[in-house]
Amino acid sequence: MNHIMANRSAITGRYISNAAAARHPKTTVVEKGPNNSSGTHHRSADTGQFVTSAHAARNPKTTVTEKD
Repeated sequence: MNHIMANRSAITGRYISNAAAARHPKTTVVEKGPNNSSGTHHRSADTGQFVTSAHAARNPKTTVTEKD
């Protein structure tokens, strides 16, 4: 099974290189595997955990919003 790993900047929402992710660990989210859900989700770059919309609004530079 092929597991896709990608680094996404919480600030820009763009995919970034492994080197850039290593330089900015607090504002980088590592995505693993396929996303099989639908809707809008917010993930903390600090913890990697899903967070509420309110948390995402308060912390836009350390939260990635994923839309399906």
